[in-house]
Amino acid sequence: MLKAIDTVVKVEGLTKSFGRFRAVDDVAFQVTRGEMVGLVGPNGAGKTTIIHTLLGLITPDAGRASLFGEDLFSARSRLLQKVNFCSPYVNFPNRLTVTENLRIYAKLYGVTSASQEIAELLNTFRLSALADRVVSRLSSGEVTRMALCKAFLSKPDLLLLDEPTAYMDPFAAKQTRATLVDMQRQRGVTILLTSHNMREVQEICDRVILLDHGRIVASGSAIDITRSVLREDREAAALDEVFLHLAARSS
Repeated sequence: MLKAIDTVVKVEGLTKSFGRFRAVDDVAFQVTRGEMVGLVGPNGAGKTTIIHTLLGLITPDAGRASLFGEDLFSARSRLLQKVNFCSPYVNFPNRLTVTENLRIYAKLYGVTSASQEIAELLNTFRLSALADRVVSRLSSGEVTRMALCKAFLSKPDLLLLDEPTAYMDPFAAKQTRATLVDMQRQRGVTILLTSHNMREVQEICDRVILLDHGRIVASGSAIDITRSVLREDREAAALDEVFLHLAARSS
């Protein structure tokens, strides 16, 4: 049985509807300290609603969410100081440079030795040469990497990542995945991520939670999920086939 101190995220009976649409339907799962867990499923499966609930942006209709062993909605401000979030769909002030943007976030997060931390993160995510470039002149993939720098800036205990390699070319995505694994191991950060890139999830996640129509349909290793959903005895994981199977069933 997991101790509360080892359970970074705990969701119990989480349910949320928007009008007649039930986005999340009685979902329950846990994420243990130091894990990298993939939350995957077709569009509309409930991934974003769960992430937004864990950020305290959405109040569930039923169920509860706990972070670090405490109820999220009883101590939201304090608990979220240990959390950061990254999404390629969040806009940055595009007239400011990369460094200027990160300095603003560093001040908001109360980061000490901000200049050194920013320089190290820019180097880690291969953005040092673009430090003085305004955001409007970055490619979409470069903005995603800057968002990852922002996410690690506060040295979070829990990191929620939405499509962490979105807009990146295959080489940049491969480098970024390797960086995420290295950073997760070095800093001991717990990561819960969403992605539509099933090969990416197989490559970097310790465990996968598969959602469909707001419910968890399988959970475990990539190979366990492949066998569970496709009902075939497999020696290798094929999450992309699982994803296509669910998408076809929903169409």
